[in-house]
Amino acid sequence: MRPDAEHGAPAAGLARRALGLAYEALLLAAVLLVGSLPFVMLMHGADRVLARALLQLYLAALAAAYFIVQWRRGGQTLPMKTWRMRLVTREGGPLTREHALRRFLFALPGTLLLGAGFLWALVDRERLFLHDRLAGTGVCRT
Repeated sequence: MRPDAEHGAPAAGLARRALGLAYEALLLAAVLLVGSLPFVMLMHGADRVLARALLQLYLAALAAAYFIVQWRRGGQTLPMKTWRMRLVTREGGPLTREHALRRFLFALPGTLLLGAGFLWALVDRERLFLHDRLAGTGVCRT
């Protein structure tokens, strides 16, 4: 990934991104737990098979909304701010809505496949996560 053209920031290291992911997982778990309460209250007594499928779709949409809104608003989630990282395009510019959506859609299967999309960084020549490689994004230090 090229350094951020606006601030001259280098790419964030793999260890920093891994620590940020751990924090991100805790925060996302809290967001999904709190966000699931209204759904569970509304679906109480509904068919369990249908409710489960709808809950999974709802939680995926909630996670997408959380990440896409945060990435579009300054390129950072709270854990990324804490670890001083920012998401940028491969050219070093701010993310467009399309970049953010593609990154989320590519990250979802990589995460569900036991983190294979994150492990990709161990073999990638630029140490990019697979979803960053595919979406044309990268994480730089701030």
